[in-house]
Amino acid sequence: MVSTKSLLLAAFTTIACAAPTKGPCKSLTPTLPSTGGDNLQGPSPTARLKKIALGHGIQNYTCSASDATPSATGALAVLYDATTVYPGLSKTALSPDAFNSLPHLLLWDRPVPLNRPSNSSYSADTTSPFPAHNDLKGLADYPSFKYAGHHFFDSTGTPMFDLDASGLKASVVKGGNVNAPKDADKGVLDTGAVAWLRLTDSKKGESNGVNLVYRVLTAGGNAEGCAVAGTGVQSVPYTAFYWFYEE
Repeated sequence: MVSTKSLLLAAFTTIACAAPTKGPCKSLTPTLPSTGGDNLQGPSPTARLKKIALGHGIQNYTCSASDATPSATGALAVLYDATTVYPGLSKTALSPDAFNSLPHLLLWDRPVPLNRPSNSSYSADTTSPFPAHNDLKGLADYPSFKYAGHHFFDSTGTPMFDLDASGLKASVVKGGNVNAPKDADKGVLDTGAVAWLRLTDSKKGESNGVNLVYRVLTAGGNAEGCAVAGTGVQSVPYTAFYWFYEE
């Protein structure tokens, strides 16, 4: 896990109100997490943080042969709104340690929240992968996390984030990546944590209210070697925080 001491100032932005409120929007400068080593390029000084979401799902890979290298083919995840529990933001906010441990806790405490074939451990139904919208409740002693949306790859292989609970949408491409910290949660298959990503707008005209996404504090998700997984498709559980910005 990433220690709070390593969560240095990688970026500062003022968070925008995600929904109408009775009073004025509270100003805050959330800190984008740092690996403690190499870091992603931060958002611009004028960027607005729209939402922080906790994602839980699978990373998909294919192996063409038992001696091949796994090829990433996409991901599926359900997203839960974690904005209001960011340390210092609200009365229900968590401590820094508790907040940063959420991906680890969720990965080990709950099954992957996707519709799965009866004979599958982790893969999702290819025609209807997402279940009915449900909030994340009863995770340790934490408050309920509202359903926020879905992460998936479209028919052209473009990563998509549909935050339908708030009307936000992002169509993105990879704009940068760094390895997860060495002490990051290796996941239920002990394969390691997927990289942290900076995702920029795809310029397809499909984004709405979000054009920059960060995947940070990842847990699990790396592929098994093809010699272990065998040929064909493999799905690996993962969790992560996603930070959504508008620049």
